[in-house]
Amino acid sequence: MTADAWTAARPRLVRVAYAILGSVAEAEDVVSECWLKLARAGPVHDVEAWAVVTVARAATDVLRSARMRRETYPGPWLPEPVVTADPADRVTLDERIGYALLVVLELLTPAERTAWVLHDLFGLPFEEVATVVGRTPAAVRQLAVRARRHVRDRTPRLDIDPDQHRRVVQRFLAAAAGGRLGDLVAMLDPDAVVTSDGGGRTGNARRPVHGAPRAARFLLALAAKGEPLIPVTVNGLLGMAVHRDGRVDTVIAFTVAADRIQRVDLIRAPGKLARIHRTEPG
Repeated sequence: MTADAWTAARPRLVRVAYAILGSVAEAEDVVSECWLKLARAGPVHDVEAWAVVTVARAATDVLRSARMRRETYPGPWLPEPVVTADPADRVTLDERIGYALLVVLELLTPAERTAWVLHDLFGLPFEEVATVVGRTPAAVRQLAVRARRHVRDRTPRLDIDPDQHRRVVQRFLAAAAGGRLGDLVAMLDPDAVVTSDGGGRTGNARRPVHGAPRAARFLLALAAKGEPLIPVTVNGLLGMAVHRDGRVDTVIAFTVAADRIQRVDLIRAPGKLARIHRTEPG
């Protein structure tokens, strides 16, 4: 019975850990460790409730350690994307864990992030969240309030219309493929930013590119290389993948707000793409 309850709960546990960590690999490691703890814990009345708290506590500890490592990361650090090959697919993780949201969550402290993820995203009461972050329920409530403010101010929407997102991205890509700088600038938010995470790879932009004109020129230079862009879903929304030498070289995530591109994130760090074996539809 315990194994059956664990199997049923596991997808939710991975979603919780991924939302806290921004890394599928680390999330799955945390969940696997939780299973070992459960095996040693003896009989557990509510396996899912116990596991959610245990996974969230472990993921928060991992995040605190990871934040220290990311301070010396070579260039910008971006979350690991969840990629599927068919743009019509929906992400198998929680649809609300969009890529733009993960980028914003990186700005929160580990305690703020955990409080917001567990309460606002997964509906845990503050009393249970308090046991995870080691604060009082009142303190956790304040953490969630601060986090909610950051998320609201910096994330366009949590319930993004995939069809609207797709239309905007497709028009944007058509303008880029045609080399139409003016059209590209017009489709970018004036404060648009392009961020590239190469994990230390040479020839990779080490700083974000800010502003529509500079971002448009940077993206046109990439488009001019002529590498084919393959449509994929990135955390449930239309994105692109670039292949090189038979493997996925780059995943591109777009953030759309008010019919304009607000962010373009280029994930090129090999470790974050290792799980993506094939992105050609079919």
